[in-house]
Amino acid sequence: MSKILAHPFDPIVFKDTETLILGSFPSIKSFDNNFYYAHPRNQFWKLLEAVTTYPVNNRDQKLWLLKEAKLGLWDMVRECSRDNSLDSSLENEKVNDIIGFLEVHPSITKLAFTGKKAEALFQTHFSHLEIEIVYLPSPSSAYAKMSFEEKVKIYKEKLL
Repeated sequence: MSKILAHPFDPIVFKDTETLILGSFPSIKSFDNNFYYAHPRNQFWKLLEAVTTYPVNNRDQKLWLLKEAKLGLWDMVRECSRDNSLDSSLENEKVNDIIGFLEVHPSITKLAFTGKKAEALFQTHFSHLEIEIVYLPSPSSAYAKMSFEEKVKIYKEKLL
């Protein structure tokens, strides 16, 4: 097993963020590119573009989309060890302080999880919180049980 890795970047949140989207932990490509969902085959940004119709051609456009749509981004895991980017390889996970984060950001009224691992970690550590939660299909291209169009429909229903 590899060494313990710390989450490499801060959450993206604005004063009026209403929905916090939580993944598990950044991929190796995201580490390399220092931004959320940075693997070129990950569908996350294309899903948000389809749902909001805002362009996502660069980092500034992605941040603008999040601000305009009142969305925030963070991950459940603050540190862990892993052998690759798959959620199934995460071990020794230490979770972020979701309770403290929500206290500092009271405009957040919904949590949306981009995968089963993130949702499971939340249920294990924070199921007592009274906040709306929704599950989004994984934006990973490895999650092929659902078409892109099916994912868009669910993201639109759950996020807007």
